[in-house]
Amino acid sequence: MFILLVTFLLSFVVCFILTKYLIVYFQNNNIVAFDLHKKNKPLLANSGGIPVVLSLIVGLMFFIGSKTFFLNDQTKLLDLFAAALTILLISIIGFFDDLNSSNILKGKDKIRKGLKQWQKPLLTLFAAIPLMVIKAGYSSLTLPLIGSVNFGIIYPLILVPLGVVFVANSVNMLGGFNGSEAGMGLVYTISLGLFALKHGETVSAVIFISTAGALLAFLKYNWIPAKILPGDSLTYGLGSVVASGVIIGNMEKAGMIVMIPFILEFFLKFRSKFSAQCLGKLKKDNSLEPPYGKKIYSWTHVIMNLGRLNEKQVSLALILLELMFCVTIFILF
Repeated sequence: MFILLVTFLLSFVVCFILTKYLIVYFQNNNIVAFDLHKKNKPLLANSGGIPVVLSLIVGLMFFIGSKTFFLNDQTKLLDLFAAALTILLISIIGFFDDLNSSNILKGKDKIRKGLKQWQKPLLTLFAAIPLMVIKAGYSSLTLPLIGSVNFGIIYPLILVPLGVVFVANSVNMLGGFNGSEAGMGLVYTISLGLFALKHGETVSAVIFISTAGALLAFLKYNWIPAKILPGDSLTYGLGSVVASGVIIGNMEKAGMIVMIPFILEFFLKFRSKFSAQCLGKLKKDNSLEPPYGKKIYSWTHVIMNLGRLNEKQVSLALILLELMFCVTIFILF
């Protein structure tokens, strides 16, 4: 438990310091994006997933070193290395998407040209290879109305990559408000980390706890008004964190429940053929108007239709929504 606490603190400190310097670096190198829910739509540093992922990996390496040198325990360290590599690879893919996104000043609107829709699942599939080659996870799953089913080789070669691709891309679909992605991520990583500890899955717990430490520090710079935006590097990275931790810890049922908001977001976006955006239309009083009126293509549209809400209130509503599902896993299991 002491090592886990130090891991959390180390990830927090590294991310707190690293983000501060990367904000300047990204701005100087034009790695920026418009903050669209502000009146003057300022250009902010983008791709905040880079300091978060680097910091959580520092935390994981500290945990691995502590187990190796002080506890002489190398149990499931291969799983941790595979998870770290998957998270790093998928975050790099997100970073390339951020780099490839061109922000064009045209009436202060954002025209975004990143990776094509078909390229995203294909590239994120590549990032699942480290988990596949070590046969991460447990091939036996308990299914509703059926019971325990052993999927054998199908689990690591088909279900694992499908899980990584679906979770990463689903998490990438919901957000767009200062603090929303990192705030929701903080809620579900802490929840899954505590759940993993409760069920004796220390390796999964350290993945989530290290991520939570980094996210808590990142929120200092990403909360309203943000100084840095998360970018696809963060959303893809968080999706891979959930997928890796859940697979390694045999926590698929808990993972499915905490991901329900993102799963539903996927189907809501599917209704628009993935053309709808989460963003609102900024009004003079700083409240946000639903972009499609009463038509619902995102959780954010549901929230904005509740009343005259500003960006902070929408972000808090998303975080509260995620918290509701996270609490559920402790009630059910």
